[in-house]
Amino acid sequence: MNPRIEVVAVDSLMVRLFDLIDETNMPWILAASQRLRAAFGARLVELVPSYTTLMVQFDLAPGAARALIDQALEGLRPDTGNAGRRHELPVWYDASVGPELPLLAARSGLGEAGVIRLHSEREYPVFALGFAPGFAFMGLVDERLATPRLATPRKRVAAGSVGIAERQTAAYPAVSPGGWNLIGRTPVRLFDRGREGYSLLQPGDRVRFVAVDRAEFVRLGGDDSPLEAQA
Repeated sequence: MNPRIEVVAVDSLMVRLFDLIDETNMPWILAASQRLRAAFGARLVELVPSYTTLMVQFDLAPGAARALIDQALEGLRPDTGNAGRRHELPVWYDASVGPELPLLAARSGLGEAGVIRLHSEREYPVFALGFAPGFAFMGLVDERLATPRLATPRKRVAAGSVGIAERQTAAYPAVSPGGWNLIGRTPVRLFDRGREGYSLLQPGDRVRFVAVDRAEFVRLGGDDSPLEAQA
């Protein structure tokens, strides 16, 4: 691996570790994050890990920042001792809250039960946070579930909605517009200003979706209102 440093702004540099998105990237990204935080210390303004890169914002001269990055990443090895936290998110998979579930079932030829099984049997690493506070991009879903974003995004997607876009999956932390293919809903609160770090999920965490029925979903505090009724 040969990290590349790219200019983002006068006080920000992008460290590119990989060119392709892959689940095996995350141990390297986490290891680089730890080294960069230690190297910059109080001079680090912000560090944003993503699928293949880390964005470093700093409070020192750009040349000095480059030197720190080079020094910090020398001999980098994947971090096998820090795999992030593991989360289980209950999901009620149903067409009333996940209107693309029947579409994916027909397109894949798996039926709804097959889609639910494939989506919930994997453990997904969190690649990055973005789009909205607490929105965690995860992957990679089974290739049979891969499907493009909606041609016309919805104006309103319910909080907790679980969706798929290409080979990524995510759950909407709050009501917002969105173009992902919805297949269910989780009752878990993904973003909370009273929580340390705000977002339940962080890059490097691993997530398993667990299928529950409607009664359990409601018992856990989920809103079972059909998506159309919330539009």
